[in-house]
Amino acid sequence: MRIIKYPKREQWTEITARPRLDLSQLNATVAAVLADVKERGDEAVKEYEAKFDKAVLTSLAVTEQEMDEAEQMISNDLKDAIILAHHNIKVFHISQRFVGQKIKTQEGVTCWQKSVAIEKVGLYIPGGTAPLFSTVLMLATPAKIAGCKEIVLCTPPNKEGKVNPAILYAARVAGVHKIFKAGGVQAIGAMAYGTESVPKVFKIFGPGNQYVMAAKQQVSLDEVAIDMPAGPSEVCVVADETANVEFVAADLLSQAEHGIDSQVLLITTSEKILEEVQQEVDKQLQALPRKDMASKSLENSCYVLVKDAEEAISLSNAYAPEHLILQVRNYEQMAEKVVNAGSVFLGQYACESAGDYASGTNHTLPTHGYATAYNGVNLDSYCRKITFQHLTEEGIRHIGRAVELMAEAEQLDAHKNAMTVRIKSLKQ
Repeated sequence: MRIIKYPKREQWTEITARPRLDLSQLNATVAAVLADVKERGDEAVKEYEAKFDKAVLTSLAVTEQEMDEAEQMISNDLKDAIILAHHNIKVFHISQRFVGQKIKTQEGVTCWQKSVAIEKVGLYIPGGTAPLFSTVLMLATPAKIAGCKEIVLCTPPNKEGKVNPAILYAARVAGVHKIFKAGGVQAIGAMAYGTESVPKVFKIFGPGNQYVMAAKQQVSLDEVAIDMPAGPSEVCVVADETANVEFVAADLLSQAEHGIDSQVLLITTSEKILEEVQQEVDKQLQALPRKDMASKSLENSCYVLVKDAEEAISLSNAYAPEHLILQVRNYEQMAEKVVNAGSVFLGQYACESAGDYASGTNHTLPTHGYATAYNGVNLDSYCRKITFQHLTEEGIRHIGRAVELMAEAEQLDAHKNAMTVRIKSLKQ
């Protein structure tokens, strides 16, 4: 990791930069795969599965028999953990249900909103280097609570053509039954365009690598909505002299092990903490099975020493991290100053892993600085707000003339006339 001490403001752009691939080549590759899936459907998806996931498939759909077999392969302890996490996620997201109110804006003019579930949603679950069965719970649970009629799940199989059993068990717990063996760009294309096997959906959810993110963005231009641009994972830890060095190092490495294009950032007001964290990261890294991957991720990352807490939170807001951990004495006061972050973890014991799995908050979050404009997945992500209005004769008398004047000023005579004929009807 790079070490930057007391950076000037003009260095912040460099500090907050994310690792990038050659996007021109990436986008061209993604566009070619999407076009092929759109044209050839299942056949193309199967060919890409053989090419990228080394899986030769006769069918894309996961069968009920495979679901039953997967459940038998999961330990009772892991089943209990999944059930506990599902419960907490469900409780937290149920609390987000929208309750509309009828509002009288003028006498005779009443307006309100109704929350309506998106009928068909697609869930993408990464399965490559880390099969993220927890993401099944994060995406499917609010979809069920919202009332989505059709939930389609795509996830890559292994070389034997099998889906990770924990992914299938989590899907069963969350109530998802339409599951397909497809990963990467081809999965996004299948859900966006529809194939002989995979239904077309109206909105696609789920994290992934830069290829998946690019695919989601491309199909969102003319086919489907997407949750957000969610790419390689990242964490920012803000630490002062009271931070627990072992905890900080563990938090940094928990993100670094996601993939070689992940990124971690430590911002600290203590040079002593910076040095001790560096030593602790090196120590803990040696014991990780994914040591090589985490090491490459750390090359994209840095430790930054700043002069005070104000500068620390300002730099964090400039970075707009997916995950923000505040290991500082006055974490509640600092939390009030957070304006750009996907999900925030307060104090020594709120590790990001808690939010990833079982605290109840959603772990599908904006990355790559998109936290400046996007929020993470929540219940509203699966709903649309439809507005209604009702006008009586009295309502026409109150706002009719204003509507006429505004339409006339915009030179939209037909708009004006739609109100004028109603005003005239009141005089008869």
